[in-house]
Amino acid sequence: MLEALIFVVFPFCMLFAAISDMLSMTIANRVPVLLVVVFALVAPLTGMDWAAYGWHFAAGAIVLAVTFGLFALGGMGGG
Repeated sequence: MLEALIFVVFPFCMLFAAISDMLSMTIANRVPVLLVVVFALVAPLTGMDWAAYGWHFAAGAIVLAVTFGLFALGGMGGG
C-alpha cells in the first residue's frame, strides 16, 4: 500500500501540473501542497530517519527562498 501511494501520487501530481501548465500556463497551488503533505505523512513510514526528514524540508525551504529571490530580482518569471 505504501509503495502504491508513493508511486501513484507523485507521478499523478507531476502529470497534472504539466498538463495544467501547458493548457492554461498555471499550476494550481493544491498540487505542491498535496506533494508536501503526502511527503510529510509518508516519509516517516519508509524508515527515513528524522535527520534526513529534516534535511528534506530544509532543502525545500532553501530552494523556495532562492526562487523567491530570483523572482524578486527579475532573474526568472512566475505565473
